[in-house]
Amino acid sequence: MPFTAFKNIISYLTAVVFCVLLSSFDSAAQNGTGPYDTIRVGACVEANGDTIPCSWLDPVNLYTKLYGKYKKRHVEWTRLRNAVYVTYPYAKAASRTINEINAQLVNVTDKKKRKAIIRSREKDLKKQFADKLQQLSVYQGKVLMKLIYRETGNNCYEIIEEYKGTFNAAFWQTIALVFGSNLRQNYEANGKDRDMETIVKDVERMYGYTSR
Repeated sequence: MPFTAFKNIISYLTAVVFCVLLSSFDSAAQNGTGPYDTIRVGACVEANGDTIPCSWLDPVNLYTKLYGKYKKRHVEWTRLRNAVYVTYPYAKAASRTINEINAQLVNVTDKKKRKAIIRSREKDLKKQFADKLQQLSVYQGKVLMKLIYRETGNNCYEIIEEYKGTFNAAFWQTIALVFGSNLRQNYEANGKDRDMETIVKDVERMYGYTSR
């Protein structure tokens, strides 16, 4: 076949293909659709009834190291969180016990009877919690005292003074101070103890504790 005739055939086929494509585009334009005009995506319905396209991306995990003050902050938060997890059940138990003792002491004016009631509950508490509480660190003990204040509205010094007398309260306060603690610790949920309050709220949600 001569080269000129071959070129004519190629040109003819090219023109045919171009016409076919052009006609398909014209048809798509008339119908308003085409192979690349519509892309299926998810949809979200807004509160006002509008429907907008939505897409969900796969989660991306980023890993990095903490440095400086951020690392220190993470260590402190983790230590506080662990201490709250360990001690919060004891604070709840202390709150229940104090409420029960107060209920038993209502209208009891005789000092001997009051002391007998308090001693009986004290023996029960020692039997139930003494070994466990002795395993707490000084730091965990400080957290526990704050949580007891949170649950009862009284610091540990006031509680001991109420049930065991001023002498006992002063004695145990001295011991606490020697170990760098303080029985008169209060609790400021919106102040210095904000982090502890956040952790306590999480514990209450996870384990179904009833808040104060």
